[in-house]
Amino acid sequence: MTKLSVNINKIATLRNSRGGNNPDVIKTAIDIERFGADGITVHPRPDERHIRYADVYALKKVISTELNIEGNPKEQKFIDLVLAVKPAQVTLVPDAINQITSNHGWDTIKHGDYLKETIQLFKAHGIRTSIFVDPDIDKINGAKKTLTNRIELYTENYAKHYSTNKEQAIKAYIDAAKQASLLEIEINAGHDLSLENLNYFYKNIPNLSEVSIGHALVCDALYYGLENTVQLYKRCLK
Repeated sequence: MTKLSVNINKIATLRNSRGGNNPDVIKTAIDIERFGADGITVHPRPDERHIRYADVYALKKVISTELNIEGNPKEQKFIDLVLAVKPAQVTLVPDAINQITSNHGWDTIKHGDYLKETIQLFKAHGIRTSIFVDPDIDKINGAKKTLTNRIELYTENYAKHYSTNKEQAIKAYIDAAKQASLLEIEINAGHDLSLENLNYFYKNIPNLSEVSIGHALVCDALYYGLENTVQLYKRCLK
């Protein structure tokens, strides 16, 4: 079964835009689990413009499914947070400090030694590791050498070209997933997956463990309601 982890960064962005605690990020995460999600994802950034570090500590106390923390491990504050919270999974993303959103995966060849060292640190504390990668065979092979548990395929390019040529858009992802499976690396995926393109991706990617979806799901919830939207995304994974 492919799990759905809901990224709640946009919920925090809405809260932060007015101050106070509306919407309540912690209550929303609990409700999202109750509505059927298999996990909660957060991506705290150094400026805390959406998820705050305090939110992550609070979430750890109440999450009953899996907590996935994304971020750039080159920030010591991020490493300290992950080691303190001990989520089920940490996803390493090569974001710049002021980057609006993730836009590329790791160069697992150039940064291989650094990733291996960092991954071993997290694994020593019992935290499953995943690294953000583009659907490139060389980068998948490089990921194997880092000893990561999983990779997360960066799916923006798939989503961008899905409506014009979905067969071509997904080809590199099929090849990357097959290579990852051959190397016994588990596969996650995320970025711009939506109700429009998720089911096709799910049906064509072998051994897909988890998808992480935030922006599109929150946007859909404005029209369909949060509970119904979580269920609609879950149906795409069947």
